[in-house]
Amino acid sequence: MYHPRKNEKGDSVKIHYPSQSSVINAWTDSAATACVVPDGLMPQAINGLAITTWKDYPQTSVDWEALAETTPLTEPPFDAPAGLKKASGVVVRELDGRIWVVAPSNAFGGYKATFPKGRLEGKSAKVTALIEAFEESGLRVRLLGYLVDVARSTTYTRYYLAERVGGNPADMGWESQAVILAPLAELPVLLNSSNDLPIIEALKNYDQ
Repeated sequence: MYHPRKNEKGDSVKIHYPSQSSVINAWTDSAATACVVPDGLMPQAINGLAITTWKDYPQTSVDWEALAETTPLTEPPFDAPAGLKKASGVVVRELDGRIWVVAPSNAFGGYKATFPKGRLEGKSAKVTALIEAFEESGLRVRLLGYLVDVARSTTYTRYYLAERVGGNPADMGWESQAVILAPLAELPVLLNSSNDLPIIEALKNYDQ
């Protein structure tokens, strides 16, 4: 099986062990874990918010920055320890309390599932989080607040909490072979890397 989207070099990406979509009813069951593969079938809406392709997404860094600035956030200074590159990511919480995660294509980096993230590469942490959410999960999100900074294997990553405001997870880019919506209690089972444990703990404590 090949991913329907090509990578940044224009090459086709072969998925060696394809994921399987869940039954459609799982998307509307707040106690269920739901999964979709690229171009897979989705319900018309989840929690009253339509599932629709984000067609008019920003095309330039300036446009992404302008979008990020529509929701100002209070956050601490972001200083990476020596030897680690700065990155940012996003934890998207659905209205029913479930959390969106992605399954990297071919378990890249050893991750069976994780949160969308990427290196800053000249962009701000907020913009990077918005872009990675869209590219890896197909979702349009709004950042709600600073969550936690985590030292990973090669990066020091700032994570934001966000909510879905549009998009379609079936539109995921080539870096993901599935997008999953799961109850918070299931995350320690789904996310196989210890690097993600501090994020789960920060999420549990966010509203306390």
